Amino acid sequence: MNASTSAWLQSRFSCEGKRVMVTGASRGIGQALALGFAKAGAELVIAARDTASLSETASAIRETGRHAELVAFDQSDTAQIRTALSGLQRVDVLVNNAGVEDVRPALEVDDALWTKIVDTNLKGAFFVAQAAAAGMAAAGGGAMINLASLTSFVGVPTAVPYGASKTGILGMTRALAAEWGPKNIRVNAIAPGYFRTAMTEVFYQDAGWVDRMTKAVPLGRLGALDDLVGAAIFLASPAASYITGQCLAIDGGYLAAI
Repeated sequence: MNASTSAWLQSRFSCEGKRVMVTGASRGIGQALALGFAKAGAELVIAARDTASLSETASAIRETGRHAELVAFDQSDTAQIRTALSGLQRVDVLVNNAGVEDVRPALEVDDALWTKIVDTNLKGAFFVAQAAAAGMAAAGGGAMINLASLTSFVGVPTAVPYGASKTGILGMTRALAAEWGPKNIRVNAIAPGYFRTAMTEVFYQDAGWVDRMTKAVPLGRLGALDDLVGAAIFLASPAASYITGQCLAIDGGYLAAI
């Protein structure tokens, strides 16, 4: 690669000097995205319910030579969000990833389960975005990436509260993009397909399900966590400076083939 090509790529896709906050960063998708941004040159603010659970992610980030600031709050509790983020320094990019799931037939869903999932995945995500946006607006702009889902687009049996929350994330993304565009805050989403994490492990224990889903994906495989990193970095980067209000499905072509 010649010097001019390298300089162009660096100017368009680098996260050097950016402060990136990733919620739900203790494991799974959040951990993978946090490490990806660190490798792309960002300094990280990583969040989870407690700082102890973030130790593995923080250590891995520091091994890349980058700094990791740890923040603890329960995303279902708006008071905790406000307290934890009230003194937060500048954040250039928010990756709004934290979420919960509990697979249950619709007729067995109770108030407690609905509240737990929707308050964490949707209400909490909004108030995290609100807290980050105040600082972004004061600094002249920023970028947000919300974690949507295939359930933002299609119905999945036994995942009604989760699907409702993730469909809400899609609507929230579009509305915030429209409202915060004049503040130079871009708001986009990514919708992961099927990726093996602690949250989805229950599905992966069913060999028949794995076989059916793999056959339904045009690329012929289920997702690896690293497949998500490039898209997130792109949406956060100057290369995506005219993109807002969009949701990029990272699903191996699953939605396109339904």
